[in-house]
Amino acid sequence: MQPKSRACIFLGYSSTQNAYKCFDPYLQKFFISRHVLFDETQYHCTSSQILSKPVSPASHQVTPLHLGFPQIDVPPPMVSTTPASSLSPEDSPAIVASFPGNFNTPASSLNLEQHPPLYPTELHSPTSPLPHSTVSSPIPPINTPHRTRTMTTPSMNQIFKPKQLHTVTKHPLPQTLEPTCVSQAITQLHWREAMSNELTALIKHGTWDLMPLPPNYTPVGCKWIFRVKRNADGSVDRFKARLVAKGFHQRPGVDYTETFSPVVKPATIRAVLSIAVMRGWELRQMDVNNAFLNGALTETVFMVQPPGFRDLSKPNHVCRLFKAIYGLKQAPRAWHTALKTAILQMGFHTSKVDFSLFIYSNESNLCYLLVYVDDLVITGNNPTLATTFIQQLGDMFSLKDMGPLHFFLGVEVIPTKAGLFLTQYKYIRELLANSNMSGAKDISKPLSTTQSLQLVDGTVAVDNSEFRRLMGNLQYLSLTRPDISFALNKLSQFMHKPTTTHWTATKRLLRYLKQTIFYGIQVHRAGPSVLHTYFDADWAGNVDDRTSTSAYISFLGPNPISWTSKKQRTVARSSTKAEYWALANATLETIWLSTLFKELAFPIQDSPLLLCDNLGATHLSFNPVNHSRMKHIQIDLHFIRDLVQQGSLQVRHVHTQDQLADLLTKPLSKQRMIVLRNKIGLADGNSILRGRIRETCRESAQINTKKE
Repeated sequence: MQPKSRACIFLGYSSTQNAYKCFDPYLQKFFISRHVLFDETQYHCTSSQILSKPVSPASHQVTPLHLGFPQIDVPPPMVSTTPASSLSPEDSPAIVASFPGNFNTPASSLNLEQHPPLYPTELHSPTSPLPHSTVSSPIPPINTPHRTRTMTTPSMNQIFKPKQLHTVTKHPLPQTLEPTCVSQAITQLHWREAMSNELTALIKHGTWDLMPLPPNYTPVGCKWIFRVKRNADGSVDRFKARLVAKGFHQRPGVDYTETFSPVVKPATIRAVLSIAVMRGWELRQMDVNNAFLNGALTETVFMVQPPGFRDLSKPNHVCRLFKAIYGLKQAPRAWHTALKTAILQMGFHTSKVDFSLFIYSNESNLCYLLVYVDDLVITGNNPTLATTFIQQLGDMFSLKDMGPLHFFLGVEVIPTKAGLFLTQYKYIRELLANSNMSGAKDISKPLSTTQSLQLVDGTVAVDNSEFRRLMGNLQYLSLTRPDISFALNKLSQFMHKPTTTHWTATKRLLRYLKQTIFYGIQVHRAGPSVLHTYFDADWAGNVDDRTSTSAYISFLGPNPISWTSKKQRTVARSSTKAEYWALANATLETIWLSTLFKELAFPIQDSPLLLCDNLGATHLSFNPVNHSRMKHIQIDLHFIRDLVQQGSLQVRHVHTQDQLADLLTKPLSKQRMIVLRNKIGLADGNSILRGRIRETCRESAQINTKKE
């Protein structure tokens, strides 16, 4: 044993760590350690340790050692002494010791029992020469400490609460309050009121008319959907009941024709938010009540009567739909057409790069309007003009002004001193709870750097429907989490045939999200108005077909606004080709962003800059060199060269250590990933969210005080 080692008693294994539970009888302390050597030849302690602790000669008692075992009443031992002249060395008094105490007597005078009793007993040590007479006296009894009071614990009454280790406990998820059918909903008052409000809105908009079903027509079914609308902190906002048509009953060419409806792109949302923060504009949010009911149908569609609200006087009639009810395949397109017509009448014009972005520009007034189905965001340099537009939309539709932007598409928008903080921690909490991963142990990396994922790995296949559902839920996190882009891209390649290894990697990603649940994008107010893009490629990183992965991330000043990680379609025979294909994709995105900023009347200080860590791809972008090995990329070659020669963009070399897009192309070590994660604009919002919750609690307390 080493000099600093201590002899302890092995008690068992720790329930929370991969370690041993030990007890040091010398220090009377418990320890949990992983560095343990077992000596099975000794029982409890060795004789050398017994002699290491001095005891005062006047001491006749030693405090017993309590190891948590039940106490056994042992009769006090008797020590007999005889005259020294009549005693032989073999008949000298023997002391039986079971406690590792030490005494000021020579070691040769102690006769230790090799197998001491399991429970501690009293020990007596002579401190003076034995008298020449036979004395038989009992050892004083042990002063056992008594409890001054009794305590009844739940475990004494056989009440045990399971331990929940590694759970997200800062904001526990509320219980599910949503009914699954009409029979459950009608038993509760707030759900009956929600259904009544929904039917009132349907009748008010003239959604249908009851009539007999004509021949050669098949009615579409319908059902009730119940949802609890919550605030960002998880509290209940309102109870929502929605009557939804079963669109899967519709027949193409008969019940519907065109169904496409555009929505605003995530890059456009981040770009507009960055511009508004950098210019100090106010962001306001709106919501349209029963938005789809404002769209008129051009097809003839029949629907059965709502469950639980059948007209008793006309039980066999059906609903002839005039408005686009929720669930119909053409409903989003009909609503977008109605909303677009109304917005264009107010003087806006549609953006050419994003059809859900509307721009108002008149002299010195500038206003942007983002549309994502029924959620609207408006901002501009004139708050009065924005208020006027909101009032005009309110006259046309049932509009709810939700005030400053705070919760949009599941993303919480928190104002900070530096600008805005965008986070999806509420969505991550719900995702972990639905996947039964709330109690999983967190981890610091989304993917392993030692294991390569491949299609055929020899493990058992898993349910692909559950795997696809989880991949779809994770894709929504790409709004604010560029650090998981590569992991999502890699795992999505196995949705058609997932295995146990792929499922384990997916759970690892969820564990990483649990550790970084409060991370989000910090949109800074201060920064230069420059556009630069980092792009990179992992050459032949795919084990199955040796294709490469290309990625880019674009910044407006310090704010990330666009990123992607994508597998290349063909095999690149050199790293230069892989990097150049990544350059071509990054160029397309950069040109698109440049056009977007021109439409938004936001000037860029200099031509966009593309940064690459491959010298070959950098030189090909501006050197007029052609040879046979570049025939298949000549289109991309000439496209990029023309833009460079025109001065529309610049391509420069950057060191590999400064390549931010490296995070989106391959698994990285923990240290490297943390460095790049901080550089791309991700921040830990733990302190921000804690302050936000504290402010919410204070406001609720003030409201309750006023009510009282």
